[in-house]
Amino acid sequence: MNVASRVDPWLLRRTRGRLGMGLMLPSALLTTTGARSGAERTATVLYFHDGDDVILVASSFGRDRHPAWFHNLVANPEVRIAKGGGGPRMRAAPITDPAELDRVWALADQVYPPYADYRRRAGAAGRTIPLVRLTAPGA
Repeated sequence: MNVASRVDPWLLRRTRGRLGMGLMLPSALLTTTGARSGAERTATVLYFHDGDDVILVASSFGRDRHPAWFHNLVANPEVRIAKGGGGPRMRAAPITDPAELDRVWALADQVYPPYADYRRRAGAAGRTIPLVRLTAPGA
C-alpha cells in the first residue's frame, strides 16, 4: 500500500499511463487542489465508467480515514484525471442517494471484488467509504 502510492504516480507519468502498480486494474492519476494548501496534488486512483461519468472509490484500502484526495475534491470539486496525468477538467461530487449508491457499488464490486472487504474493514472502524462521480463540465 505505502510503496504503490509513492511509485505509481511516477510510473504512470513516466510511461504515459501504459504501466502502473495496479497491473490489470484501471488506474489513472487524479489531480486535485489541496484543501488547505491550494497546491495541485496528484494521486493514483482506481476508476471505472458509468456511462460518460467516471466513478472513484475513496476506499483507502478500508482504513479508518478517507484518502487525502477525497478531502481535497470535497473542498475543491474541479479535478483532472488521465492515465499519464493532466487530462480534462471534470467536476467531482460524492454520490449520496441510497439507491444510486447501491447500484454503483454493484458496478464497483464487478470491477474490483476486494471493495466488499474494504467496506467491511472501514465499517468496523466507523467509516463509510464514499463513491465519487466525476462529470464533464456542463454535463
